[in-house]
Amino acid sequence: MTTTHHRGAGAPGYAAHKADHLTRLSKVEGQIRGISRMVTDDRYCLDVLTQITAASRALQEVALSLLDDHVRGCVTDAARTDPARAEEKFAELGDTLRLALRL
Repeated sequence: MTTTHHRGAGAPGYAAHKADHLTRLSKVEGQIRGISRMVTDDRYCLDVLTQITAASRALQEVALSLLDDHVRGCVTDAARTDPARAEEKFAELGDTLRLALRL
């Protein structure tokens, strides 16, 4: 199944920061590989947990940055141009936040 890159017209809200997001995600990917090596090497439990916490926080920062881009781009654009589309964006945002906060 193929999905669209974004819902709605135009570039995704994170387009201006795409390179930054990809850089951060690459760093998180490296952290995850490092954690895997730590487990392979039988490193101390709390050291592994500390690194997992750091990787989780780094991923959360990417998520918050994407959320900020979405609100400033997609939601704001919809609010300025089409009230019905704006309501859809607000509903999507609410649903996404509900899912995210179930962590």
